Amino acid sequence: MEIDTTLLLNFMVALGIGLLIGAEREHNQQDYEDGTAIAGVRTFTIAALLGAVSITFDFWLLVVALVCVAGFSVTAYFTKKNEDPGMTTEITLLLTVILGGLAMSQPAIAAGLAVGVAILLAAKEPLHGFVKVVVTRNELNDFLILAAATLIVLPLVPNEFLGPYDAINPRNLWLIVILVMLISAVGHIALRLLGGRLGLPLTGLVSGFVSSTATIGAMGERSRESPSLLDAAVSGAIFSNLATIIQLTLLTLAISPSTLTALAAPLAFGGLSIAVYGLLFTWNSFNHRIEEIKQFGQLVSVKMALILAVTIGLVLVVSAMLQDWLGQAGLVILSGTAGLADAHAPSISAASLVSTGKLSPEDAVIPILVAFSANALSKLVMAFVSGGRAFALKFIPALMVQVLMVWLGWWLFNA
Repeated sequence: MEIDTTLLLNFMVALGIGLLIGAEREHNQQDYEDGTAIAGVRTFTIAALLGAVSITFDFWLLVVALVCVAGFSVTAYFTKKNEDPGMTTEITLLLTVILGGLAMSQPAIAAGLAVGVAILLAAKEPLHGFVKVVVTRNELNDFLILAAATLIVLPLVPNEFLGPYDAINPRNLWLIVILVMLISAVGHIALRLLGGRLGLPLTGLVSGFVSSTATIGAMGERSRESPSLLDAAVSGAIFSNLATIIQLTLLTLAISPSTLTALAAPLAFGGLSIAVYGLLFTWNSFNHRIEEIKQFGQLVSVKMALILAVTIGLVLVVSAMLQDWLGQAGLVILSGTAGLADAHAPSISAASLVSTGKLSPEDAVIPILVAFSANALSKLVMAFVSGGRAFALKFIPALMVQVLMVWLGWWLFNA
């Protein structure tokens, strides 16, 4: 009698799935003080094999098996004596039957899902602690807003070019909104978890993803309040400019990879120079003890993201108009003016023009670098206003070096 090796291996995968999930549930039985857990390692292993054997003969046999297991689970659930019995084990038992059946046709997917389920089950306490203790109600609401913007709104937004000069793609603008909120959320979470324990330099890098200019202002104020932390505050402000480079890279990559290719050298030169400069200040300040940060702000700023998207939309229309009237010079003038307020809007606008074929990647580089340089002037003023002379005299040279290195990178590869 010839043995079907593939079929045998699939049964072994189903067996492994049951053992893996069952082992976790068996260990979890210690959480039940009265020992009323409905299933352990043997039950889950048999359930996985039940799904495998059922689907091998007939799909409807698997359906019958699921109905029977569901009935047993419901009965066990209502006969528990626990005040809050929960339904995790019952639902997992049903899923194990399904995964056992899936293992007969898609063993790799079934095994991967089983590992994910086991990890999720084992992470009960950390997950509950994170949701109940670490995450605040406002942060949870912000997470839901971000999820809705991504999963509900994005599929409904038109993916076509509209408006004057066909300059605006609503889907691209909404993607920018999502990206800005996502970057803000990542920065917020890192800042929330790390606080001031790893020093102002790391805090500056993380919060720079939210707003580099605002971070420079906050670091300047911190240096006024605690002069002993001057170098640490300066390094935090410097690293916020590294965050600007990283953020600009990510946004440009999402909108127009060809533009990022043209910008690779300037961004690399600017990022490397500011990182080295920041490390010089961090060398003597990274180990300084600083007060814990208690106010973290919002997880995501919907208002800021929407304002940026509207700004980008307006800049796109005006950019297309000026380019049509004045050519490249008009786009450069607009980028410099808009860059005083924010470097991202004119940069993303130029990248969007590339993605629509209205501008070549090489022609987009100068407007983006002009916007980046103009934004440095705003940061210079912020450093003087927030931190005073002592703070500004240490921070401004780093900013100037970064701008010079950005232009040097462009010159070396375009001369």
